[in-house]
Order: sequence, then structure tokens, then C-alpha cells
Amino acid sequence: MRLAHLSLLALIALSGCSSVDTVKGWLGSKKDGMEPAKLVEFGETAKFEVRWHIDLGDSGASLLQPALTGNAIYGASGKGVLTRVDRITGKQVWRVESGMAVSGGVGSGEGLVLIGSDKGDVLAYGEDGKLRWKSKVSSEVLSAPQAAQGVVIVRSGDGRIAGLDAADGKRVWLYERSTPALVVRNHAGVTLQRGVAFAGFAGGKLAAIKIVDGSVLWEVSVSQPRGSTELERISDITSNPVADDEQVCAIAFQGRVACFDVAQGNPLWNRDIGSDKGVMLLRKYLYLSDARGSVMALDKTSGNTLWKNEQLFMRDTATPYVLGDFVVVGDYEGYLHGMNREDGSFAARIKLDGSAIQAAPVGLDNGLLVQTRDGGLYSLSIH
Repeated sequence: MRLAHLSLLALIALSGCSSVDTVKGWLGSKKDGMEPAKLVEFGETAKFEVRWHIDLGDSGASLLQPALTGNAIYGASGKGVLTRVDRITGKQVWRVESGMAVSGGVGSGEGLVLIGSDKGDVLAYGEDGKLRWKSKVSSEVLSAPQAAQGVVIVRSGDGRIAGLDAADGKRVWLYERSTPALVVRNHAGVTLQRGVAFAGFAGGKLAAIKIVDGSVLWEVSVSQPRGSTELERISDITSNPVADDEQVCAIAFQGRVACFDVAQGNPLWNRDIGSDKGVMLLRKYLYLSDARGSVMALDKTSGNTLWKNEQLFMRDTATPYVLGDFVVVGDYEGYLHGMNREDGSFAARIKLDGSAIQAAPVGLDNGLLVQTRDGGLYSLSIH
């Protein structure tokens, strides 16, 4: 069983501060003596179907996810194998050995396929599988690099964000800020929206950064540290923010979920809901998995709860993904759950390869794409 309580986790050195490691997780197993919920039986009203499946190779300790382009899918293994897959058939098109352990990826943009290593290496490949350039940032890359407007945005484990020239990998700007004494080691990256990179940080801070030059447009507090010990006061944003044309929202571990005006960063609302997972914003609603595994739908304008499903208690539920009439979420035993979008009740369930599903599904051709911890890449539909 994985470690279950924050105070039991090992502390490791990271750039002069200490870090609580969330790679293995402490949710989805015993926590203060509480067992993960057993799955309840229900009458299926929908069905998952596997359209194709391919093995990418084990992710190791990394949280890896696939990237999509117009006609291809790119996936990576923890041991450094990068694979191009045909998005219709699931057949391998090419496979290259990067020569490094991949800890962040896969990202894309500007005609590039991007991966990062635990040594701070950033590799940019063309869609033909040929290496375009290699660069280096200040520490390990734990999330997928992203590219837009001629800039590759790379977030490193020390909290810095680097803007690299998409043509040659040379650094064009660097964003850095002070870090609390104790932080959560996590896979938070950046979210790109209309020329802006949104990123959450240790201490509950959220920043809007201009992609082309790294200038800060605004910075706000999603959550304030609370408690008497440094462990209790951890309130880091450990997942990617979400944004649309009107607002940007983020959630903090042991903290709050909050939404802000996208242009100025003016606060709209906040609630005391904590999670180390991310959120999904779609039209009028915000979907999330909280710290205890409950899946929730909130009104994006007020934060009011529309529904809450508590039947996946402590199952380390990942970030939800909305597909048609369903909300889809994975858990630590490799189950994929389909919930009715209207009320959160179970509609369908499928078990993939039995290893954890930690990254949110990705939309793919009226279906979804899921990568498991053991490296299984699945294209599925639900109807």
C-alpha cells in the first residue's frame, strides 16, 4: 500500500528547500485508517468500448500524458522511448530512443513534439521523429512543455518557468519567484490561452504570464496557508489552472478552489475545497476531484455545487473529463468511471490494464484517449 498521510511522507532536498513527494501519492490507499471505497454495483445505462490499444512502456515515477496533433498522437515511456501513433488505427508510425529518462511530456505546438527529463533536459522533435534541438533548464521537468507564438514554455521542479525559442531552444525569458520552505513536489505545468500562460505555484499563488516575453500581467492568491506546522500550512497549487475567454480557475492542495477574471485577475468567488488534482472548465460548469476522491460539478459563475459523487472515496480519482453526456474519471486501480453529467450517478465502468490512471483523459475523435501508469494507451468511446 502507498503511503497514506502527509506527515508520513519522506522529505527530500530540492533547490535549497524541502519537498513533499506526491509522485507515488498518498490518496487511494489508507489514510488515517480509512480504506478506499469498494466499488458499488449499478445498472449500466452506457458502455465504454476500446477502439484500439497500444503499449508505450511503463511511465515509472512520472505522470506522462499523450499529445495530439492534426493526424497523430505522441506518447512516451519513462525510459525515454517516444512513439508516434496513428490516431485512427492506433498503429505505431515510428519510435525513437531519446536517450534520457522522460519525466515531463508529451507536449506539442509550433510543429514540435516536446519531452523533458529529470536532469532538466528539454528535447524538441519534429513530427517526423527527427531531433530539432536540445536545451536545458534549471532543474527536473515534471510536466509537459507547451509551445505557442514561437515560444516553448517549460516549467521546472524548482518552480521556475522558462520561455525557449521554438526555433533553436535558446532561452528568451525566465520567470521565477520565491518559494516557501516546504513545497509539494508535483506535476503542475502551465495552461496556454490567448497569448497568456497561466500557472499556479507554492503558497497558493496564481500568475498570468505573457507568452512572447515572460512579462507578468497579474498575480493573485488562490489560497492562504493555514495551520500551526509547516506541513499543515502547505497550500500549493499542484495542478494546471483552467481558463476560458471569461475566467481562470485553480485549486490548491489543503486549500481552496477559486476563479478570477481572466483579463485583470479580479476575484470572482472561492470555496474551501482542496485537491492535488486538477479541474476541468467547460461552458457553465467546473468539474473536479477533491482530496477524498469525491467528484463534483460546480457552477462556474458562483461556485455552488450542482452535484457530488462520494462513492469513489479515497480511490485517488484523477482530474475529470467531460465527454458528451458523461463525466469520465480514472482511479488508482485502473478503472475508468463514466458518470451522468446531469447528476453524477454512475452510468458505465471499464477496467483497463489494472495500473493507475493518474492523468486526465484527452479528447479524441468523439471519444477519449487514456494513458495508464504501466504505459497502456487506449482510445475509447462511451455511448
